[in-house]
Amino acid sequence: FQILEDHEHLPVGYTKSSGHLVFDVKMDFTRKARWVKDGHKHPDPESSSYAGVVSRESVRVALTYAALNDLDVLAADIRNAYLQAPSSEKHFIICGPEFGLEHQGKRAKIVRALYGGKTAGRDFWVHLRNCMGKTLGFKSCPADPDVWMREHTTDDGSKLWEYVLLYVDDCLIISSRAELTLRNEIGKYFELKEESIGPPSIYLGGQMRQVELDNGVTAWAFGSAQYVKAAVSN
Repeated sequence: FQILEDHEHLPVGYTKSSGHLVFDVKMDFTRKARWVKDGHKHPDPESSSYAGVVSRESVRVALTYAALNDLDVLAADIRNAYLQAPSSEKHFIICGPEFGLEHQGKRAKIVRALYGGKTAGRDFWVHLRNCMGKTLGFKSCPADPDVWMREHTTDDGSKLWEYVLLYVDDCLIISSRAELTLRNEIGKYFELKEESIGPPSIYLGGQMRQVELDNGVTAWAFGSAQYVKAAVSN
């Protein structure tokens, strides 16, 4: 939020919005509170409001590529993903007591893609695409726009492609320098959950693991047993 003083004017085109606090207990009993925008009170946008997601077929192809070229596979989650993207909606709120007594009653511009906003998913997707393409030098794959690719020269002079697969805020990196790409490049512009960084065990609801085939080749297995088990339990 950008909290305005009484003498400051709102930019032209801003309309009033509202929100509320949501309290939750996650599956691991972590307590969480989040200020959520009342997006249901606003009209639907004319264009798509969703974030893009990589397909399972693209994941399988990428894992095959990783096995054939003996590349690292690393996963990570972006922390508070939507809040890292600027909002395309022009809304302001009147601060309540949860903003502190010194701000209560003041106007505040919503400058980030808050959860609950009608365009929050799309805003984050656009922000992430701009970073991947314009800043980090990746290009979007024509067959799947949420697969990002970049040519890389290894230490021995070989040329390989490194890939970043994006499912909203879940990243899957396939590269000979996966950790460097993740921490020093993507992690420079987006805050990552440190505990999520490592070889993937679950992606897109499916269980992932490395297996050794009968001919001694190491490959990746991508199964649905975990997803089905959770669905049956629910």
